[in-house]
This record gives sequence, C-alpha cells and structure tokens, in this order.
Amino acid sequence: MSKRHAAMLGLFGAALLGTVLLSFLLGRFPIATGELVRILWGRLFGLETAWPEAMERIVFNIRLPRVGLACMVGMCLSAAGAAYQSVFQNPMASPDVLGASNGAAFGAALGIWLGLGSRGVTGMAFAMSLVAVGAAFAVSRRAKGKQLLTLILCGMMLSSLFGAGTSYIKLVADPTNQLPAITYWLMGSLSGATLDDLAFAAIPMALGLLPLWLTRWKLNILAMGDDEARSLGVAPERLRLLATVSATLLTAASVSVSGVIGWVGLIVPHVARRLVGNDHRVLTPASMLLGAVFLLAVDDVSRSLLAVEIPIGILTSLLGAPFFLWLITRRGDAF
Repeated sequence: MSKRHAAMLGLFGAALLGTVLLSFLLGRFPIATGELVRILWGRLFGLETAWPEAMERIVFNIRLPRVGLACMVGMCLSAAGAAYQSVFQNPMASPDVLGASNGAAFGAALGIWLGLGSRGVTGMAFAMSLVAVGAAFAVSRRAKGKQLLTLILCGMMLSSLFGAGTSYIKLVADPTNQLPAITYWLMGSLSGATLDDLAFAAIPMALGLLPLWLTRWKLNILAMGDDEARSLGVAPERLRLLATVSATLLTAASVSVSGVIGWVGLIVPHVARRLVGNDHRVLTPASMLLGAVFLLAVDDVSRSLLAVEIPIGILTSLLGAPFFLWLITRRGDAF
C-alpha cells in the first residue's frame, strides 16, 4: 500500500469518527459535546451518575444502536457493491442485482401480513433474501450460455417475481395497520434500531465481510480474465462463488434490519474507485469507510431536516440518482 493510499484511508477513518460524534450530538434532543463525553466516560469507568438519566437512555438506547447500525449497513452494502462490480465485471452491478433486496422486501411484507413481531419480520426478510439469491443460482446452473450472464438474468427475473409478490401482499393487507407498516419498511429506515438488531446482524455481516477481506487481493486477478487467473493459481469460479455468497450475505443482513436502502452499494464503490483506484486491497476498506460515512450523514439529515423523519431510502435515491448522472456525464471514463 502506497503512502498516498494509507493517507486516504486515514482521512476516511477520521471522517468516519467525526461523523459518528456528530451523529451522537444531533437529534430531537441535542446533547452538548462535553455532556456526551462525560456520559460515555462515566459508563466506561463506572463513575457516579452526574447527568439526567433520560439523557443517558437517549445516548445508549436510541443513538448508539442507530449510529452503530448505520455504520454496519453502510459498510456492508458498499463492500458488497464493490465485490459484485468486480465479480460481474459490470459497473452497474449493485447489492440487489441477484434479487436479494426484493426477496427481503417480500419476506418483510409477508411477515407483517402474517402478524409476526419485529424479530419475526427481520428473520423472514433475511431468510427470503437468501432464498431469492439461492433460487437465482439454482436456475442459472440449469440454463445454457455464459454463466455470469444467465445468473444476472435469473436475478432480474426473480427480483421481478418477488416484487410482484410484495405488490400482491400490499393489495390484500389491512389498509389501516399492515399496509402503512409494509410501505414504511420498503422505504428503508434506521428508526427504532435496537442493540438486538445489531446483535442479529453482526454475525452474518462478519461472516460475509471476513472472506471478502481475506481474498480482496484476489479480486484484482478476475479483471485479467479466467485463463490468466488460473495461470496465477487462482480458481476464478470458486472465487466468484465465494465473493457472490459473501456479498449476498452482507446484503441480506443489511436489508433485513434497515429495509430497502438503494444506491449505497452502487455509487459509493465508484466514488472510492475514483479516489483510490481499482486495487481491491485499498478499494474494499475505502468503500467500507466511505459507505459508513455516507449512510451516517444521510441518516443525520433524515432525522434532523424536518419535524417528521424522512425514510432514509428516499434520501439515498434523491442524492444517489443525480450524483450518478453527474458521474457518468463527466468527461473521461466514469467507471
């Protein structure tokens, strides 16, 4: 890693720490920096309480889970997007390319319609996300032609199928309670995040991130072609399968606890690629840090801009689509 890349990663890390601090301070009940430091210091070292108990509950029961979940989801969606773009050698690839997001949306809608609790809805979303991608793999194995192309086409088909299922559930759901809950979930939100959500998502996120982190240098070889990869001792089919499964696990875990949040896994890797280049040894950690910063910043805006909280999925689309249009219309290669 060059000194420039190390400096860039250090800058991204500092930006993340600053955004985390700002996220703790912002909200309906503003907290001064000194008060926040005292609360955190007191909890860490077991000091006697010298601040309002309500303020401590806000910090540890409301903002800590929300900030932590925003960082985790942002990191995972960005890492998954970078991996998908490398595996499929397609700059338009994103975490929902194989139907993971629409599968999770269908699972959440089904869980709400069946009257499951919040944990049941989250579990159903996670399971159906994996089912959608697993079905895409199973169908593509039986199809003729280029495997990568057929896999993408199967993902698109299953994404449309699960989208239709979600629309049907919205049609037959109770319009008083169930339909608003389904609609709000589909717009994506980190509101109401709890420590249980962090614990639920942490294990699959760790299982997805670890292989991508350990094999990130091998992802560079995929761009050289399969023959070149084999000559260097890398099995491209196994690597693609490992990267795809890992990225799918990250997407399923993220969407199941946050709802459908688009554009993060598409635009953040492109921004990171422009700043640090195509080397996945640097691109993967850069995408993770920038993804956490981006989602944290957007979440801060969503809960602070208006009196009513704006679903974060709306804001990521409002920011992502114009930015991506600007990116692809600039002179030179946008990707």
